Amino acid sequence: MTITPQGNRAELPVPAPAPVAHGVHSPAAAAPPPEIAERPGRCLPGGLAVLTALAAAGGTAALLLGPAGTSPVVRTVAVAVLAALTALTALGLVRGRPGSVWMLTRHGAYHGTVRRTGLLWISPLLARRRVDTSLRHWRSSPIEATDAVGTPLQTTVLVVWRVRDTARAAFTVHDHVRYLREQVEAAVVRCVSRLPADDFHGPGPTLRDADRLADDLTRIVVQDLRPVGVEVFSVQPVRVDYAPAVASAMRRARLAALDARHRRAALDDALTAVGETVRGLLDRGLVDLDDYERKALVRDLTVAYCAARLPEGSAPAA
Repeated sequence: MTITPQGNRAELPVPAPAPVAHGVHSPAAAAPPPEIAERPGRCLPGGLAVLTALAAAGGTAALLLGPAGTSPVVRTVAVAVLAALTALTALGLVRGRPGSVWMLTRHGAYHGTVRRTGLLWISPLLARRRVDTSLRHWRSSPIEATDAVGTPLQTTVLVVWRVRDTARAAFTVHDHVRYLREQVEAAVVRCVSRLPADDFHGPGPTLRDADRLADDLTRIVVQDLRPVGVEVFSVQPVRVDYAPAVASAMRRARLAALDARHRRAALDDALTAVGETVRGLLDRGLVDLDDYERKALVRDLTVAYCAARLPEGSAPAA
């Protein structure tokens, strides 16, 4: 039906419906589900529940053992109610311990987390699951990875962590402990592949810098575990070893590099000492040498210093 205002026969324009893209629902239907987050669960002091259970049990005993002053139907109903109340209060008594909490669910739906300690009463109509929230540590088994130059390595790390949000840890992933271990292994593979295990040619950055490797690992694991409610404090590398297949060859290469570095340092020291000796002799006028004699003296002094500081065939200790 077209609506026209009085005194004007022109039809009012009817706004056209907004185009809806294929597969896009209304804003209400497209709204994401609420984010899972921990919230306090309902509980009562355990002492009050104990007093209630004792009072209900006493009333039940009084009705059963006392004189029959009421009708049997009323008496039976009262006994049933008091017995049910006694059972309800007794079954809801639990103990809260430091370092663990009670997570409450009903038919799979989350109903809160109880972090209080001591004697408590929680409705027995709710499913209760104890979750460990204490500070925990996990030492991994050797994780296989390769460094920046493709050398196979085995890395062992120590992780310090705890559950911070019980709802996310329980409902976001199937097993938060297994998820933690898999994320740590992935982070180790990523960080180890960025640097070489050893640099035999110079003092460049390597995986032997434990502080740098620990900072990289901790930063990555903290970011990966935050969405699932797990708080990671540190990921420390305990051992970074070569794989058994290449361990002996890499050990020989490292010893050779150390030996070459030691010989180079000894040669530099010998050349410095020879230069100072020759300069001192010439400055004091003790000798008068031409170029040929000076070269011969430098050669002899160099051989003597090197023989004294680094005997032939010696090698630095590993």
